Amino acid sequence: MILAAHVIMSAYGFWLPNDQRGSWSDFIRAWELLKYGEATKTDERRSVAGRSHNSALRAAAKKELMYEPVIFSGKQAAAIAYGFADVVARTTCIIYACAIMPDHVHLVIGRHRYDIQQVANLLKGSATTSLRKYGLDPFSGVPKGRVERPSPWAHGLWKVWLDSREDVYRSIDYTNDNPTKDGPKKQNWKFVTPYTG
Repeated sequence: MILAAHVIMSAYGFWLPNDQRGSWSDFIRAWELLKYGEATKTDERRSVAGRSHNSALRAAAKKELMYEPVIFSGKQAAAIAYGFADVVARTTCIIYACAIMPDHVHLVIGRHRYDIQQVANLLKGSATTSLRKYGLDPFSGVPKGRVERPSPWAHGLWKVWLDSREDVYRSIDYTNDNPTKDGPKKQNWKFVTPYTG
């Protein structure tokens, strides 16, 4: 039985659909990126971030993006957390762990009546609303014209279903330890509920 899901939501430009290490995409939306290879969908259950790849090719592909890749500041992370807290309050979804990184978010989300994609969309939407409410939208400088302001989030998500207590605890530990890999301290968010197994 599925107990939870480990979810990663990327900021715009963090992980491209044709990343040589694998991605959760099965197609490429931007023609400009296609010259760097086809989509590299993977069903891998463990992180592929440490796999070797051509970093120069990845950097060149990122230059083809319509906008600069999004990097969240500490203030933006706090605004994102406010948005997440709102979704938790409205939907009663349970988040066992959350790490808001500069270019992606790790979450361990308990089983819920909503599909995990829907929960992720609600989280992204509420976080974006919160960023805009506090004047912290990374794309606030994008001119308003025929196109509405872009989302600071990439399409889709990466998810792994967790069907044992050990999987849940492992994913919680991984998520909680993620911020410490880059030097910052562990994050404590009020909307996170401790997992009791």
